[in-house]
Amino acid sequence: MKVDNLRDKYIEFFESKGHRQIPSAPVVPENDPSVLFNTAGMQPLVPYLMGQPHPYGTRLCDYQKCMRTNDLDEVGDTTHHTFFEMLGNWSLGDYFKQESISWSFELLTKIFEIPIERLAVTVFRGNDIVSADDESANIWRNLGISDKRIKFLGEDDNWWPNMELTGPCGPDTEIFYFRGNDEIPEEFDPEDERWVEIWNNVFMQYNHNEDGTFSELPKKNVDTGMGLERITAVLEGVTDNYASSIWTDVIKKIEEVSKLTYEGNQKAMRIIADHIRSAVFISADPAGIKPSNTDQGYILRRLIRRAIRYAKKLNIDINSNWEEQIAINIIEKYEKYYPELSQNRSVVLEVLKTEKVKFNRTLEKGLKEFEKMIAKVEDGKLDKDHAFRLYDTFGFPIELTVELANELGIKVDEEGFKEKFKVHQEISRAGAKEKFKGGLASTGETETMYHTATHLLNAALKVIVGSDVHQRGSNITTERMRFDFSCDHKLTDEEKQKTEELVNKWIDLGLAVDKKEMRKEEAIESGAECMFIEKYPDMVTVYTIGNVSAELCGGPHVENTNKLKHIKIKKEEAVSSGIRRIKAVFVD
Repeated sequence: MKVDNLRDKYIEFFESKGHRQIPSAPVVPENDPSVLFNTAGMQPLVPYLMGQPHPYGTRLCDYQKCMRTNDLDEVGDTTHHTFFEMLGNWSLGDYFKQESISWSFELLTKIFEIPIERLAVTVFRGNDIVSADDESANIWRNLGISDKRIKFLGEDDNWWPNMELTGPCGPDTEIFYFRGNDEIPEEFDPEDERWVEIWNNVFMQYNHNEDGTFSELPKKNVDTGMGLERITAVLEGVTDNYASSIWTDVIKKIEEVSKLTYEGNQKAMRIIADHIRSAVFISADPAGIKPSNTDQGYILRRLIRRAIRYAKKLNIDINSNWEEQIAINIIEKYEKYYPELSQNRSVVLEVLKTEKVKFNRTLEKGLKEFEKMIAKVEDGKLDKDHAFRLYDTFGFPIELTVELANELGIKVDEEGFKEKFKVHQEISRAGAKEKFKGGLASTGETETMYHTATHLLNAALKVIVGSDVHQRGSNITTERMRFDFSCDHKLTDEEKQKTEELVNKWIDLGLAVDKKEMRKEEAIESGAECMFIEKYPDMVTVYTIGNVSAELCGGPHVENTNKLKHIKIKKEEAVSSGIRRIKAVFVD
């Protein structure tokens, strides 16, 4: 079964069960402070999982573009990817466990034709707060899954998001597939790595209250996710994801430009394939991300530069258009499903080429720095701090530093480097984990106030700076709001002051915030502002603030601007070419 067909079959199946396909959200989330990128299929649906009605109804399905960077340095093995696609289906207060589990089983065994003997599942075993999920276990039994293939596990494995976070939550059931040619064990062992998780169904049936208690939700949701790359590899019978049909044409193109074979060069080719694909999707995103030293731009820069380093390892002529050839292959492969790739094709190719030229200069600087370090070596060994500086500042992988040092008969403190790198990695992962936790919880009163204020700021900038100002992103925490917008110049002090004064004037006027659902075409014709028009469904929600602002948006918002405090613009700076950023806070 080819991947294109798999994507389509998934959507067709759930449409036959009364679901409506929703468009994939951009990889750069709108008004979500929790992450730099959409990291899961459910992330764009958080407001609706929290209770807001969805314009498409209560049964939804999609394939969602996702990006995860906390395991960036693991990319190069057989399973890790930076960009990936998540197949998902949702019930918003509609069906629950019986339908969800039965349909998952039907899709896997009837449509994908997976033999039942290769399937196993886990369910929540309960604790002293919430009872075991016997309901899900019984449903699986009735479908033919034996008791030896059903394992009850604890909250770390089968509860989402976790027991500490307040808000909607619940048990999940994970579905596993036995991958390999060995005889399939009669009993399922979750620790046996031959059993691979392929699907997760989360049942949001409880609310974790502020007082620590758990109560049943009046409206229960189902949230599922299945990684396209993983299920494709499973169905095509390969243990290396990069040997599946998703990757074969991309790998073939890398073989062409390098004049080498995949066999013997797997790690380098996997990294190049993954990182160029990820860079294509980030740079094609409507948010207009360009390589930089902050936020999404930093990730984009790191991906491109790491791909270049490994291209050098394959002796690819860096000054050739090798990256363009690979990028075009990826664009043509995905544009049927994600039209922004063809729409922004020239932007993508320019981003890759420009960053390639810049990094070639950086490599030269790094080599000069390396020579300075070597000249100061006294005991025949380059210490961990210098090795890590070459990695962190100049993008030198430890392998390159060791290779260069060995040529000069000098050792490198690799163990010391690994210790520093491990600390660096743990800090990055912890940060990513905390950011992801915020995705469901960050809809409190302060965030709602800041979100409403971004609408006023957007409207004020159009008045003070010019009507061609458009929002390009925002990030909101309990401490401040950050607002990115299109603008070709640094704001003057007068422009900043007048913008601030106008926003505060509208706050003092006590303007009503009205919500109305309408067809997307009607909203556009009415003049409503929106950041990513292609991500919105046919029916949209428009929030109007007095007669000063009208925007397509998913919320949340206050009911009147008199609920807001005055804002103070603390900083205005460049993000990338043609994109500026304002940081503002509420003041008493």
